[in-house]
Amino acid sequence: MASGTKKKGRPTNAVKSARGSVVAKKGTPWGTIIAVVAILALAGVVFGYYYVNSADKREQKTREEAAAAFAPSAENPDPSLKIPGIVTKQYEASVHILPTERVAYDQTPAFGGPHDGFWAACTGIVYPNAVRTENMVHSLEHGAVWIAYNPDQVTGDAVNKLRVRAEGKPYTMMSPFPGLDKPVSLQAWGHQLKLDSVDDERIDQFIAALRLNPSTYPEQGASCDAMGPGRFDVDAPPAFDAAPPGPDAKPMDYKGSEGAEQESTGMPGGVPGGVPGGTPPVGQQPPAGG
Repeated sequence: MASGTKKKGRPTNAVKSARGSVVAKKGTPWGTIIAVVAILALAGVVFGYYYVNSADKREQKTREEAAAAFAPSAENPDPSLKIPGIVTKQYEASVHILPTERVAYDQTPAFGGPHDGFWAACTGIVYPNAVRTENMVHSLEHGAVWIAYNPDQVTGDAVNKLRVRAEGKPYTMMSPFPGLDKPVSLQAWGHQLKLDSVDDERIDQFIAALRLNPSTYPEQGASCDAMGPGRFDVDAPPAFDAAPPGPDAKPMDYKGSEGAEQESTGMPGGVPGGVPGGTPPVGQQPPAGG
């Protein structure tokens, strides 16, 4: 007599074949693996590129930290005087000349004395070409530091080591200076330091000690912003003149030219940034003139 219960049999060949087909289709996911490897490789390239290209900035941060001891204080208002090789001089401030005139400076590069009524933009500007000295000196009067270098002696990666100290840094500017007697020369109002190497730690000490040091520059709160066409155009600055000053150049004891720009900002309103009724930088007083 037949039983009403069916015995479970083994899987048929058809079922085995179907299962085998599914397993075969779930083989090694090479497409996914290749995509993941490609993404990881790209991430490695991006990280490597960033790491290599940010090396100068990381090194510069270390240099600045090491130079922080040269920041001015009430007890030590001019720490630059402790930097070996520093040269200092006293200059009368607020003596302006016309854009068409030159000054027979007593130092090269100049770091004080009569200057153009329009200052050079010094908001972390790296000028690719040499700029007229008379404009650069005015920026020093506003508390800026000027990094100058001999383009015949400082090239390639050495220029980048200077650039990272200036680019985007407030009250700082950098430019080539043809004929410079040293590879590097640093200028602040009444202060200069000439060096043989872009790796010299005194570069950062000079900047820490003198950039916006209220004890060493005459025009507190004065602007470093670009002034624009007709005044000082950062995109088309007045060119450096390598020729010796002629007999009509203004002497160091010159008292100023009639008609020269006399506003401390060179803009209407007489306040930093040239905006009438504007506000000077925090912690600084409005400029007194010149």
